[in-house]
Amino acid sequence: MNGWMHHIIVAPILIPLLAAALLLFFDERRRVAKAMISLASTLLLLGIATTLFSIESHPGGFDGVYLLGNWIAPFGIVLVLDGLSALMILLTAILAVASLVYALARWHAVGAHFHTMFQLLLMGLNGAFLTGDLFNLFVFFEIMLAASYGLLLHGSGPARVKAGLHYIAVNLAGALLFLIGVSLIYGTTGTLNMADLAARIPTIEPDRRMLMEAGAGVLGIAFLIKAGMWPLCFWLPTAYTAASAPVAGIFAIMSKLGIYIILRLTMLLFGDGPSFAFGSNVLLYGGMATLIFGIIGVLASQLLGRLAGYSVLVSSGTLLTVLGINEGTISSGALLYLVSSTLTLSAFFLLIELVERGQDAGASVLAVTMEAYGDADAEEPEEEDGVTMPATMTVLGMCFAACGILLSGLPPLSGFIAKFAMLSAMMGTGATGVPPTAAVWTLAILMILSGLAALIAMTRAGIRTFWASIEGTVPRVLVIEIVPVIALLTLTLALTVQAGPAMQYMDSTIQTLSKPGLYIDAVRNAVSVNREVDSVDDGKVVE
Repeated sequence: MNGWMHHIIVAPILIPLLAAALLLFFDERRRVAKAMISLASTLLLLGIATTLFSIESHPGGFDGVYLLGNWIAPFGIVLVLDGLSALMILLTAILAVASLVYALARWHAVGAHFHTMFQLLLMGLNGAFLTGDLFNLFVFFEIMLAASYGLLLHGSGPARVKAGLHYIAVNLAGALLFLIGVSLIYGTTGTLNMADLAARIPTIEPDRRMLMEAGAGVLGIAFLIKAGMWPLCFWLPTAYTAASAPVAGIFAIMSKLGIYIILRLTMLLFGDGPSFAFGSNVLLYGGMATLIFGIIGVLASQLLGRLAGYSVLVSSGTLLTVLGINEGTISSGALLYLVSSTLTLSAFFLLIELVERGQDAGASVLAVTMEAYGDADAEEPEEEDGVTMPATMTVLGMCFAACGILLSGLPPLSGFIAKFAMLSAMMGTGATGVPPTAAVWTLAILMILSGLAALIAMTRAGIRTFWASIEGTVPRVLVIEIVPVIALLTLTLALTVQAGPAMQYMDSTIQTLSKPGLYIDAVRNAVSVNREVDSVDDGKVVE
């Protein structure tokens, strides 16, 4: 990546930052102008993300290192683009466009500074995916959290305010743990640059390494809060249920940010050496507990919003358990599952509001009561030749069925392919499959049970929503609202058709992550502009 193309690495951070700053100069009454600026910025971000992803899709050297301020590592701030970060930035941009287009129907106008907070959220997410420095990871993490506080409270209402205050309290505690962990790591290693840190860890004395690992453990708790690992996950279903539909749609990627950081740091810092597999048992058993908790929550949920919230925990639990097992062939399928489940959950959050518009406030509770105790006063149904389903309900029903298939992991969509890839690797049926262990068998069983639970819950909810005898009105759905849902589900179909190239990309990404030396050499040997560097040795430049 040479010339001007090299500078687009920083574009996913600069574009939303400049858009957010520009939006502050517009009065809230100029909503159309603000919406157009925000939409143009997000579409441009999608174009940049697609370009970066296409660059990383082609085989070549690891040269996606950008030196901010033209200072070489570890003294300056670096941004690092590889297959994993390019994938996450593209996924963020896709969800951002879908959520923003949906919000333009009405949600962006129900409160102040929606577009500014939305752009700052994108800036924080993209910065966290690109940064190669733990302190700047903290900075971008805080920018993302600050924007998410406002977005969660957007639209007000007692339930939203209550959930928002809980969300703020939990994440402030997580931010404090983040800062404590970073301080401990810096105090023992003398650096926060990820590549330099990975190079120094093997040389740290055993007593200091214990303090460094304690800092890494505290840091990990902050990320596990965001990923939603049990028992740190009780805030997540309530917060995601209370959020407005477009906010919940973009929040679907935020739990994956915790997964991303844990994957990145685990493979880079603890992939080998004296601290090999540090924290793997916590991820393994914590992920299983999260998966079990999510399954129970999915089966117990009567509201569609809580069903979606617990489905997020099922996704996080699956991915955390795979990280604990730490096997490359399973991790490749897990990356595909991450993409598929994130697209599905975002589409489902957007769809829920459209489906629930045609229901009375107490319809779900009344349906559960009738299901449990019957309806003794109900009259005999009249004989009818047939009932015509309106076109709106047909489209909503088809989208709902697609979400159910994807969440359950049924064929033929991408949810099935991702789970099949993981299960085939677990059972050793692939060319490089791993011998099944007790942990692998447990994960396989839990994955099958989670699919069965999602199928039962989605079927039950679908019957109550579309086939129940309780009278409801056909919801008024705008084209601008249903198109993002259809687009996200279409992407899962495209992921199914292109499963072969997608799995090749995931395999290549995991192989690169499993070789931390590539990352370390690329960052430490990055050359600043107008300076020729012969070598870098322990942070000293030799010209």
